[in-house]
Amino acid sequence: MTSPPSPAVALRGITKRFPAVVANDHVDFEAAMGEVHALLGENGAGKTTLSNILTGLYRPDEGEILLFGQRAEFQSPRDALDAGIAMVHQHFRLVSPFTAAENVVLGDHRDIGRSFLLRPRVIEQRVRELAGRYGLAVDPRARIWQLSVGEQQRVEILKALYQDARILILDEPTAVLTPQEAEALFDTIRAMAADGRTVIFISHKLNEVKAVADRVTVLRRGRSLATVTAAEATPRSLAALMVGREVEVGRRDEARGATGDAVLEIDGLWADGDRGEAAVRNASLTVRAGEILGVAGVAGNGQRELAEAIAGMRPATAGFVRVRGRGLRNGDPRAAIAAGVAYVPEDRLGTGVAPGLSLASNVVLKAYREPHVSRGPLLRFRRIRELASGVIDRYDVRTSGPHVPAWQLSGGNLQKVVLAREFSGDPVVLVAAAPTRGLDVSGIETVHAYLREAASRGLGVLLISEDLDEILALADRIAVMYEGSVVGERDAGLATVEELGLLMAGGESAD
Repeated sequence: MTSPPSPAVALRGITKRFPAVVANDHVDFEAAMGEVHALLGENGAGKTTLSNILTGLYRPDEGEILLFGQRAEFQSPRDALDAGIAMVHQHFRLVSPFTAAENVVLGDHRDIGRSFLLRPRVIEQRVRELAGRYGLAVDPRARIWQLSVGEQQRVEILKALYQDARILILDEPTAVLTPQEAEALFDTIRAMAADGRTVIFISHKLNEVKAVADRVTVLRRGRSLATVTAAEATPRSLAALMVGREVEVGRRDEARGATGDAVLEIDGLWADGDRGEAAVRNASLTVRAGEILGVAGVAGNGQRELAEAIAGMRPATAGFVRVRGRGLRNGDPRAAIAAGVAYVPEDRLGTGVAPGLSLASNVVLKAYREPHVSRGPLLRFRRIRELASGVIDRYDVRTSGPHVPAWQLSGGNLQKVVLAREFSGDPVVLVAAAPTRGLDVSGIETVHAYLREAASRGLGVLLISEDLDEILALADRIAVMYEGSVVGERDAGLATVEELGLLMAGGESAD
């Protein structure tokens, strides 16, 4: 094996302390010129802090940064950008009313004349040249709100390239892309590396790391644990390095038993979005007892509105939702709960829990009228604490006790609380919207196990996810949503990634 080229960036002994935690503990990391270097680790492993140090948002308490062999110190993100380091964040930082070209040049002064006016033709031409060079198809004159999510990401990358970044950090870059868009992004990443640029690729998707990275550095609990070549690693070995034990990676249970009667029926459902437009358009789906029906689609195609309409949190404008053959009262969450609908929302902190209330209060948030937790208007606090302690033990919630406010829990532990509360109501159907978004490998494994267990107990599970790997790992059947409509439904065992990706992008697939 040949040794990699000389380092473009090297971090030596980087330490960053916060009042409650040491986020980076003498971390060593280096990435070579022309290399795609993946950075892996569980949530809280120190990836974000390390990225923030490298992009000038934080200053390290100890250690040094070397760029092309020279020591560098950043007082601000502008210093890092001037040194050739840029980051493309998972949540885009674009101005919607501006054009793609205007967003690309935003904050850059080189194409502003002495009159402080933009020279749009010059900018648009440079953006076209960059887009053509790296395969980033974008109309420079299109406004951001007119672009798809994939196109918006291309604008973010073009922005970094326009500013002549030699080191690019990509944070979960495929989280909102179709499989075809992800493949196109990998081609762009390889083209940037071939041009001598360094790409630091942060992702939880281990198969993608294998597909695009040259080397992989794994962080665990703030320390740099190992650096391995991607070609010699496997998703299972990488997951084990991250977590410290063997992890089940993307396995679908082929031996699941036969499904039962329909427990959830959605018939010709229409629902408006937050701006008054039709977000769900004539959607029809059926979920049977004991099965997991996966709903795939790129973010923003009506999945959130569909889940909220089923749970009674968003009124439908037409159509019906039936649970075990009985229609639900429109826009009534209590009716959905009473009928046996459990709901895990995509915004676990903002919608799934009351952040300022204790873990104990959140556990009984949907049951505080029940006799086992209240006597008339008075809550039985001792009983509530006992129930919460049982949840902590059974679901292995990492916390100091039932009194801890929900906002202090990590994403994975918060999701355990939400699932525990929903399962406690003895539901017949579970609607799980993006249940593993933002979770690390260990948290994803835990949530997947709970969803499989729920189906094995006879619950009907409607799994709504933008992660196609997750859908393929769990679902018995797969439906695809595009622009609010269900555009296709496939048996999970027969569906291909290419076919599903085409449907997710609005294309047609042969039946």
